[in-house]
Amino acid sequence: MSSSDGPSNRLAASRSPYLLLHRHNPVDWYEWGEEAIARARAEDKPIFLSVGYSTCYWCHVMERESFSNEAIAARMNADFVNVKLDREERPELDEIYMTATQVLTGRGGWPNSVFLTPALEPFFAGTYFPPEDRPGMPGFPTVLRSMAEAWRSRRDDVEAQAESVGEALRRHLDLELDPETEGERKAPGGELAERSLAELERSFDPVHGGFGGAPKFPTPSNLLLLLEFADESESAARMLEVTLDRMARGGIYDQLGGGFHRYATDREWLIPHFEKMLYDNGLLLEVYARQWTRTQDPQAERVMRQTAGFLAREMTSPEGGLWSALDAETDGHEGAFYVWTRDELLSLLGEEDYGFAAPLLGFQGGPFFEGSYYVLHLPDRLERQAERRKMPLAVLEQELEGPRRRLFETRSERPPILTDDKVLADWNGMAIAGLAAAGGALGDPGLVDQARAAAAFVLAELRTPAGTLLHAWREGHGEIEAFLSDYAFLAHGLVELERATGETRWGDAAVDLVEEQIARLSDPRGGFFSTVGRDDVLVRSKDLFDGAVPAANAIAVLNLIDLAPRRPEWADLAARSLAAAAGALERAPSAARMLALGARRLAAGAGPGSSETPPAEERESPVVVSLEAGLAGDGGERTLRLRLAIAEGWHVYAAYEDGEAPDWVTPTAIEVRGFEIDEIRYPPARELAELLGRDRVLIWEGEVTVELRGRDLDAKRREIEVRFQPCDESRCLAATSAAVAF
Repeated sequence: MSSSDGPSNRLAASRSPYLLLHRHNPVDWYEWGEEAIARARAEDKPIFLSVGYSTCYWCHVMERESFSNEAIAARMNADFVNVKLDREERPELDEIYMTATQVLTGRGGWPNSVFLTPALEPFFAGTYFPPEDRPGMPGFPTVLRSMAEAWRSRRDDVEAQAESVGEALRRHLDLELDPETEGERKAPGGELAERSLAELERSFDPVHGGFGGAPKFPTPSNLLLLLEFADESESAARMLEVTLDRMARGGIYDQLGGGFHRYATDREWLIPHFEKMLYDNGLLLEVYARQWTRTQDPQAERVMRQTAGFLAREMTSPEGGLWSALDAETDGHEGAFYVWTRDELLSLLGEEDYGFAAPLLGFQGGPFFEGSYYVLHLPDRLERQAERRKMPLAVLEQELEGPRRRLFETRSERPPILTDDKVLADWNGMAIAGLAAAGGALGDPGLVDQARAAAAFVLAELRTPAGTLLHAWREGHGEIEAFLSDYAFLAHGLVELERATGETRWGDAAVDLVEEQIARLSDPRGGFFSTVGRDDVLVRSKDLFDGAVPAANAIAVLNLIDLAPRRPEWADLAARSLAAAAGALERAPSAARMLALGARRLAAGAGPGSSETPPAEERESPVVVSLEAGLAGDGGERTLRLRLAIAEGWHVYAAYEDGEAPDWVTPTAIEVRGFEIDEIRYPPARELAELLGRDRVLIWEGEVTVELRGRDLDAKRREIEVRFQPCDESRCLAATSAAVAF
């Protein structure tokens, strides 16, 4: 039986697009709520909780394989009370039970499959389970049998496990202050943001941008921190520039329709996981707008205009609110809406346009997705492509527009992908901020009008009869009282809209929201709870740590700082919020970058000299870079000698030819422009003994010479850029870069 056949279960009454996908399952599903919890307690049955969202690929797979299977459903119905939860509707429950899965298994993801006692404490968890046993992975029927047997015959062990996990959740999520230090902590200063920046530098990918290896997520909190430092730190500016460039040219960005997919499965940003989320696109719009304001980069402008066009065309409801997401798959095939075969491209474009567009849109070589398909991307910036073709950029873009339009129109005729058409207050706030920032930066009233329409809709429609903000809206109905993230991101969007328009009504509305947030969600110890207290919520948590979106408490602090000119007492409230989070910040500044950014802004606003860190231009580097470029020989070959003069007592991490540097090290990296390297010779490196229980590393000291042999490619732009991280015996400075022309 397919998920679209058969009688309906009780999920048919839901308004959640995710839950509605399961309305024909033979599973006796409940929505999360008192009815399910009361049945579990009355019948003394464990709860099987399945958490996901409508555009989750593996959620669809498990729905087809297991939840539509009559035999598996019969076992679920006999032994468990089965509950479906849309993580986007109840993010506070998603946080609790995803944390439980991470505690129990060391990893997480969706679908999140959790077994609970009737007291709602988890005792076993996993993510996707296949319908039969596989090597290294039990099948879902095996898991069901094991959990049911454990509940019947080893109840004491199960309840002890559940109690232990429940305590771990409370310790992790409640974040109570130590009674001995409560009231003594002070708001941290700007040094925490510096530490967060240094952590980013250690994980930066200097070749492809972004941080760490595959998979790669946009992680807007990282980019917003880089923007904070970009005008005073060459290193931050470089990391930001490379990351935004590679993302904008990669397959993670929809080169035909605009907008970003959720993440890339590879280091190069080439192959995306194809769903598109409103939150990514709203946050990244704001990032690219701020970068365009700094640099007037034409690529940033292209991204802004195309992404705003995508939101208007595919994500905006007739009423003006913005929908939540687009699915990754069509008819069970991930990416089918977006990818192309060579034959499709050749047939559609013809040989001449195919030859013209192939090197521009990334289908010149062989297929690279699932063996048969291309994901469109830009192998190089269009400005550089125009230079090579000796034509103005505007002319190249005009000539490319015809092939792109044909591809886009043909793609639009393919079977449509699923749209999650619920409107969320917090995600709309992110989009309002992005559209307002982009419209204000470009002086484009159309983009600002998009933001106005969304703001007007959310403020009018996502309300209780008493006027309290709601979290979600669909098909004319608002529901679920607002969370901290709703207040924080919507208020931020309204602040940005006031900046773009000069209309004080938006700032006034932001003040009203923050006042309501303070009344409903304030923690007397400082900061804000994610939600009001509820009987069905195991832990009343705080959102301090950044994830796919910035932490709600961090955005709340930044709002208090932004709105302090209207409410001066809110600067003190921001300081108390930061003081309450000081312990978490000091332990893990890299996990709370936006709170660290808030601490920096608050300290900077406290008066001159509030930051102990001197500006980047006042610091003296212990490494001096120089270049000796030999003359070209008869064959055009020549030798370059790049020298690093490293001050006594200092060292840099050496270049790793095999790319196997530990992930906590920023090795020396060399990028050459306008010169083709035939051979590169690195000097010997010294092996430094194990540091703080970590791996051994290779270092260079004194005067170091790297020899490069090759030939000139570009007579106008020849440059070597070297990136390095200076360290002495007790500390490492932020990684930096130096460029020398020849």
